[in-house]
Amino acid sequence: MGFIRFLFLLFSTVLVAQTSIEVTAIDTTPIKADQIIAIDNFDTFYYTVNNILYKKPKDKTPINYSNVQLGTPTSINAFNPLKINLFYQDFNTIIILDNRLAEIFKIDFNTRQPYKNVSHISTGYDNTLWIFNQDLQQLQVYDYKTDKIRATTVPVQSRVLDLKSDYNYCWMLTENYLYQYTYFGSLISKFENKGYTSLAIHNENIILKTNTLLFFKSKKSETIIQLKTPKLLINQFLLTNETLYIYDSEKLHKYQLKIK
Repeated sequence: MGFIRFLFLLFSTVLVAQTSIEVTAIDTTPIKADQIIAIDNFDTFYYTVNNILYKKPKDKTPINYSNVQLGTPTSINAFNPLKINLFYQDFNTIIILDNRLAEIFKIDFNTRQPYKNVSHISTGYDNTLWIFNQDLQQLQVYDYKTDKIRATTVPVQSRVLDLKSDYNYCWMLTENYLYQYTYFGSLISKFENKGYTSLAIHNENIILKTNTLLFFKSKKSETIIQLKTPKLLINQFLLTNETLYIYDSEKLHKYQLKIK
């Protein structure tokens, strides 16, 4: 009887251990920014103040970019530092910058046929972007050099909340589901949205946010596990390798996340 009770307690402990992941605090840096865009493996820091994008390499003077005509970007993606894309939803326009923040390409969907009403974008492979076409309710792989759609997904039935990608996959969070697609536009996974509002990815690992909590999904598992983080205002969050960044509008908190 005692042995059975021991097994029960052991099994219960394992279950508890699987329901949350602890993170280890590394440091905290005071910073004032409107938006933290990205922090790469070399500690190059991308952020915005007003309508200006700053790129600050470690221990170097930052460089910046702004577009007076287009104003403040709706979203910025620096996954590929050689082709940083800025999306201005009010103008249905994308600006692509090189690693020195010089303009190398402009995509104005208002002047291209057929017309595309775009709400979200993210970096793709080669000369492509993932774009969500609101009129068709479809995610598309768009080649901006040839002005062609390379792949199209099946239409979704709920509002898109967030869109993230790497060279191989794209993750689209809607009010109902989290979808994962290949760069051919094929759906490979679909999870119910249990209150998630945004996501961050790195190396196919995912961080999901609800109003006050963060959750983690490993690329090696189908399970979504809560992260045990300090009680902070989570204005923004980023994932770089096994480092989790949380920005509370005044300080950038850095945590070690041991991914198994």
